[in-house]
Amino acid sequence: MEKSYVWGHATATMSRVWGVIGGLFYIACLVGSQLTTTSTTTTDPTELNCTSINTTECTACSPGTYPNNDIEFCLCCSSGNCINSTYCLPCLSGYYQPQSGQASCLPCPQGFYTNTSGSVGCQSCQPGTFSNVSASVLCTPCEKGFFSSVQNATQCQPCAPGSFCNTSRCATCALCLAGEEALNGGSANCTPCLPGMYKGPGDSRCLYCPEGKYQVDSGADHCDLCPVDHYCPSPDVGPIGCPDDAFCPAGSTEPSYCMETFLQKSGDSCTLAPFTILLLVICVAVLLLGVVCMVRKHRQAAERHPMAAFSPRSPLLMPQRMSSSNYGVSYDAEPVYAGW
Repeated sequence: MEKSYVWGHATATMSRVWGVIGGLFYIACLVGSQLTTTSTTTTDPTELNCTSINTTECTACSPGTYPNNDIEFCLCCSSGNCINSTYCLPCLSGYYQPQSGQASCLPCPQGFYTNTSGSVGCQSCQPGTFSNVSASVLCTPCEKGFFSSVQNATQCQPCAPGSFCNTSRCATCALCLAGEEALNGGSANCTPCLPGMYKGPGDSRCLYCPEGKYQVDSGADHCDLCPVDHYCPSPDVGPIGCPDDAFCPAGSTEPSYCMETFLQKSGDSCTLAPFTILLLVICVAVLLLGVVCMVRKHRQAAERHPMAAFSPRSPLLMPQRMSSSNYGVSYDAEPVYAGW
């Protein structure tokens, strides 16, 4: 009787111990399952700019969030960050993320850049710079002779002919000054006009001096008129003194000579030489004398032969004057035409 009681008491005690152990084991399993469960079930954030996601079950944190076992919540990565497997990482330089709770960062597009980590946005390339690749950490300055006049440029443009840029980061190109030119696009400097050429403020390139003008200097903006008593054979040659036996008005390209013997220089023109005047006087006198002689000779012939002046085509005209009488009175009568 005593043995059976003792055995029964011992059995009851062991049952209670095993019950306590079983309860503790169940609690431990429940806690362990909450800490180590890696179920593939995901819960997406309902809002992009979230801060945390309340989880009531043992589920994996959704992309863009990370677990926090202290508060049993999945916390969202803030803007400028992305999620690793267990914690948030800041976006690298050249990348950005404007929203929270995102699993990856975005590369800056062409024309933009960011040179800091954890960026929520990209900065614009300013005029004078450009970016032609994505995920840029800086913008490239335009080279000499090139420019970009707008923000977010993906390339630089060459300066147009007649303009230049002699520094980097040009937002615009400057026009060449008077007396200088840039014939090709993308010029970093302007070239002075050569002697014999000029470029005024309204000209796009250097021009040759007009005929009768000259310019012996480089980089001129105008040409000078060849002065009086000088001649300029070429636009790049200075004035040359006019010879003594020639005349050179303003703008002459070569001296002008008078005809020798008959003409002589007088100021800026030619006049008759004394010998030429004398020769003309003699010629006129001879001509007048000849005319006088011919007139006198004609008069003498007329006096000797008064009827010689009439045409031989009138045979009925009397060669001599005849006397006629009328009513017993004699008188000289003019010949009368007797033909038809």
